[in-house]
Amino acid sequence: MLPQKPQPTEPSHRRTFPQLFGLVKRNPLMLSRWVIRWAVVGTACGLFAGLYWYILELITHALEQFTGPSLLVVMPLAGLVIGLVIYFLGNPGEIAVIVDNIHFRGGRLDARKNPSMLLASLVSISAGGSAGPEAPLVQVTGSFGTWFADRLNLNGEELRSMSLAAMAGGFTALFGAPLGGAMFALEILHHQHVVEYYEALLPAIVSSCASYLVFAAITKLGIAPTWHFPHYTLNNIDDFALAIVFGIIGAIAGWIFMNIFRGCDRLFAKIPGPIYVRTTVAGLGLGGFASVLPLTRYFGHHELEAVLDGSFPVLVLLGLAFAKMMTISITVTGGWRGGFIIPIFFTGACLGKAIAALIPGINPALAMICTMAALNASVTRTPISTTLLLSKLTNFAPFTPILFASLVGFFLAPKVPLITSQLKSHSEAIAE
Repeated sequence: MLPQKPQPTEPSHRRTFPQLFGLVKRNPLMLSRWVIRWAVVGTACGLFAGLYWYILELITHALEQFTGPSLLVVMPLAGLVIGLVIYFLGNPGEIAVIVDNIHFRGGRLDARKNPSMLLASLVSISAGGSAGPEAPLVQVTGSFGTWFADRLNLNGEELRSMSLAAMAGGFTALFGAPLGGAMFALEILHHQHVVEYYEALLPAIVSSCASYLVFAAITKLGIAPTWHFPHYTLNNIDDFALAIVFGIIGAIAGWIFMNIFRGCDRLFAKIPGPIYVRTTVAGLGLGGFASVLPLTRYFGHHELEAVLDGSFPVLVLLGLAFAKMMTISITVTGGWRGGFIIPIFFTGACLGKAIAALIPGINPALAMICTMAALNASVTRTPISTTLLLSKLTNFAPFTPILFASLVGFFLAPKVPLITSQLKSHSEAIAE
């Protein structure tokens, strides 16, 4: 039998050389108006992030003077203020709401929630809650991206990409890592596939670079490493086995943290009355922890450096890690506003330093950074961006061990993530 003759296909349309020359003559560069738009969005995000950080620093300097037993009064009052803001201005939501909007509303983020988020987060963070500025920055800048896209009459994936680019710009401003910030804005949306909206990657990177330059020029932050870890040189392949072990430890810590978090969520859900009752009770709990363990106060930006420089017994480090898990959970589930990435890094650093103290000969930098990476990847489901962020924040040049630990933390994490909206639908929780 003769083989079947292939069906003729339509000839592909090819431009002639004069047509191509005409296109190149109009614009011979890859630079286009889209690149300018992404850069404009990033510049605006960097300006806003710089202003937000400046105001946050002013309020923090005023409230950090209260220490010890006085926090049992100051922090419940701060919780009351946070609750009243949310009660009268509306609930700004959390990262789960942002993820849902990206998935189900075409990337459209609502700017009407920004006043409540801004005021509540400024009080939450400056008073000493275990939550950082990344969540409010991502929400506010993302809604600006939506507004900007509307001005340009964008729809569909173009609108979603603009919102994601603005989210990446807001996140990058705080961490000073353009590539890591861009990847995080895409990774945080997904549970299993890591990155789905890949068409937004280049917009996110361009916006992140512009935002980083503006924020660094205003605040002088993000140019040098944020934390100064002990020196480490990768000379032995055994370090990869150690990175995997630290990844397992970080994943176990992630399981423990998520159970604590869900337990606190159930506990606060039983508190009757308006939201300001819950936020006040949360403030009392946070004040109790901060009065006994001052390093559990705030989101860990400066406190992590104190852990690096100090000499702590193993039990104290383990106690700090557990207490930080508790304060993160109380902060978020108690209605205070902010993100928990840097607090999670603080927790992982305490655990890693405890491991290095228990086992002689282990490089403390390797132990701390790998545990930080695995714990964060386990909780947030962001193994790639976690690797990039920690490499920049710690100046840990051989980032391959961090990647190993991050992947172990990611794959050993619970199937149902802490941010359940990453699943997109409940059926994904039981899907293979």
